[in-house]
Amino acid sequence: MDSFSMFLNPYMNAHQQSSIVEILALSTLVPLLFVMRHSLGFNYHHHNGGGEFRSRSLWIYFSRLAVDFVFLIVPMLLIFTVLEEQTYTWTVILGVLLLLFGISKRFVGSSTDSKSSESFRANITSYRVIVMEVACLCILAVDFEIFPRRHAKSRMYGISLMDLGVGSFALTNAVVSKQARGISSLSLKDASGAIIPPLAVGFGRLILTKSVHYGVPAGEYGVHWNFFFTLAALAMLASFIRIPTNYSAISGLLILIGYQCWLSKGSNSYLLSNTRGDDIISQNKEGLFSLFGFWGMYLIGIQLGNYLFFGRQLPSSNNESNKWIKIKISCLSVIFWLITIALDKYVESISRRMCNLAYVTLILAENLQLLAILMVSDSLRESSKTSTLEEAVNRNLLATFLVANVLTGLVNMLMDTKSASPMVALSILLAYAFLTSIAASIPHFYGFRLKFW
Repeated sequence: MDSFSMFLNPYMNAHQQSSIVEILALSTLVPLLFVMRHSLGFNYHHHNGGGEFRSRSLWIYFSRLAVDFVFLIVPMLLIFTVLEEQTYTWTVILGVLLLLFGISKRFVGSSTDSKSSESFRANITSYRVIVMEVACLCILAVDFEIFPRRHAKSRMYGISLMDLGVGSFALTNAVVSKQARGISSLSLKDASGAIIPPLAVGFGRLILTKSVHYGVPAGEYGVHWNFFFTLAALAMLASFIRIPTNYSAISGLLILIGYQCWLSKGSNSYLLSNTRGDDIISQNKEGLFSLFGFWGMYLIGIQLGNYLFFGRQLPSSNNESNKWIKIKISCLSVIFWLITIALDKYVESISRRMCNLAYVTLILAENLQLLAILMVSDSLRESSKTSTLEEAVNRNLLATFLVANVLTGLVNMLMDTKSASPMVALSILLAYAFLTSIAASIPHFYGFRLKFW
């Protein structure tokens, strides 16, 4: 991309499109990398409850971080770039290896003695880190030629790896939200803590793009809108429109059905057209109207989180209960994949830009698949503790994402990414990924926490 920053301009047109089969493969391969890391069971993170690393040796801490980087981030980056044509092959190879390892482990009677509740927390952490790391790697990789165009954001309809990012951010926030945990009444402090950070970043991005007269394609979210405003708006809706958790999913479904009916009656043409008036709504029609889709998804995510994790089914030492939770997540993922295929074919094609019904069910299917793979693979864990890198990123999601955007901008200002050779591009991406990991790890080492979603 000729832009100097995906922070300023995260929009990219895909000349090709990924298929649902490829998205399925990527959504399997990435969590399997984390399962592989968990099965090794060495250099795990140990914390003292406040997030501060127990060992005060910075050398030991970063040696553990380096191990995690090699086993988690490097393979992900290679799969998204130079090894992108071998996605299916590596999915099968890694799946078979882990299956054989699981069989051998069960045969010798080896099992972890960790508590199920700790394993549950580790799986949620891995899930959130996967969403963040994929987003961080892609926002710079998309600027280089080694990143396949079919993984870049689609213009109107279609599906790609980068199309999954915005929806997954919203859903991960909902699944672990206070509402999902059963906390119906939020204090003003809690609401402000969820609303102000993304709102501030959104205005910062808007001011920066306008001050440097940078042309941001309006087709992404609108002339002034950006996804940080969407995150802030979702936090506002969740804070001030109190829908009981038990009615959250049905409310979200009704919103989505009503929104899809509105789109199918011709409003989709309005949202996808380049024509816009002078009023603020028309100027930002994509961002404003897609809020209906994101809000519906968010409400469904709240009840899913409560039903699967934080309600009466909260994982405990009851293995039978945990087994049923894994079955439920796996079945829900399959159901949502089937619904997505049907909606995409018979109602309206998947569109991230409008956040239509097919896009929402796609995000639900893909995210539940990630969770299902992580949870079903519990038996392969050598420990219920999380790796150092996972814990650091999870506790500093905001810092990680902002640093990734800033570094992306710096790279694009300092070089022409399109002319970079594959070797140069890969070297830059590896250095960028490592610096992003360091940015999350330093606050973690000293006990700081910078997170709002």
